[in-house]
Amino acid sequence: MSTPLTPVMTIDEVNSFIDENFPQINDGGRCYFFDNVEPGVAIVRLEPDDRHLRPGETISGPTLFALADFAAYVVILAHIGPVALAVTTSLNINFLRKPTLGPLECRCRIMKLGKRLCVVEADIHPAGGGDSVAHATATYSIPPR
Repeated sequence: MSTPLTPVMTIDEVNSFIDENFPQINDGGRCYFFDNVEPGVAIVRLEPDDRHLRPGETISGPTLFALADFAAYVVILAHIGPVALAVTTSLNINFLRKPTLGPLECRCRIMKLGKRLCVVEADIHPAGGGDSVAHATATYSIPPR
């Protein structure tokens, strides 16, 4: 039986770390919000604006990709601590349906956390509830301590 994952950083600590080390993520105004952390899981919310839209009254694919990648990084940080050099080694995303204009949530769950790699699953859906608009899996490389 595996042991449950326990967060080692609070929401405020992760937000402070992101603001200090990656201020460009919210360049042009805060749009990403780290809302919740629990064992093995984090939720990141995107409040999209004009920079996230594409023709056809929808949120762009690159925006959904960035949300999944950012949420993966956040859930990993929350569980391993402030490691700026943890990096994406792969991310596969499936776009399931057209997202409506409005806030999105990405629920990101750690599937496996090892010493050098972490595999996560990300589900993106409307913030108020509803069907998933995208699903992703990502692997991050964790540098040696």
